[in-house]
Amino acid sequence: MDFQNRAGSKPGSGGVAGYSESNVDRRERLRKLALETIDLAKDPYFMKNHLGTYECKLCLTLHTNEGSYLAHTQGKKHQTNLARRAAKDAKDQETQMPKLIEAAKPKVEIKRVAVKIGRPGYNVTKVRDPTTRQVGLLFQVFYPEIGEGIKPRHRFMNAFEQHQELPNRAIQYLIFAAEPYENVSFRVQAREIDRAEGRFWTYWDPDGKTYSLQFLFKNERPVGYLGGGGSGGPGGGPMAGNVMPTVGNPLNPYAPPPAGYMR
Repeated sequence: MDFQNRAGSKPGSGGVAGYSESNVDRRERLRKLALETIDLAKDPYFMKNHLGTYECKLCLTLHTNEGSYLAHTQGKKHQTNLARRAAKDAKDQETQMPKLIEAAKPKVEIKRVAVKIGRPGYNVTKVRDPTTRQVGLLFQVFYPEIGEGIKPRHRFMNAFEQHQELPNRAIQYLIFAAEPYENVSFRVQAREIDRAEGRFWTYWDPDGKTYSLQFLFKNERPVGYLGGGGSGGPGGGPMAGNVMPTVGNPLNPYAPPPAGYMR
């Protein structure tokens, strides 16, 4: 900056600069230095508004050009606000860090390992529907030492899913499971199960610790008669392809009677 031709100065020498001139010179030097060292594209607080001027989103100040904004970033107000923002971010990070660590932990369900105490007792009964002549099985599995809050489960498994015996297309496996007992499986015919209402049911007795499951196989051919004595009645002969309606389900002692039926 040229300080010649000032009052009290000698030719060839600089005069005494006042406070305003020194401040302008200082801001100009800071602006040039900031332009060389600071990349405004990476400054999160630098924004150009719709009027063509520049704003500091941290200090909420307006600037006519980039140099003015850079000079502002070197000032006391901007540096103080930067320090306050850094302190606030550090405090928020300390409070949120435990939550972030907890959220980043993998949600792995710990598999419960129970000591097996042996196989449960069971009872298998052959059943037949007196109306449709469908045959089926009733399984009763006893779990006197079953774990607290555990309900037995069952599953039908194809012969080709197991690796204990040679696969046989004619059979399938019915598996019962409940901790801490070992799984038990039964070989049944590989026929289609009738899962219509009242044909397939399960019941868990929490007092008697007994799990009951009954199912019926679907008929492979239509039913033409009901076995028994005389013709035309519930125990009679040909019914011309029709079947007599029954009251409730005689194979399911837990099924409610139909509406309107009086015992």
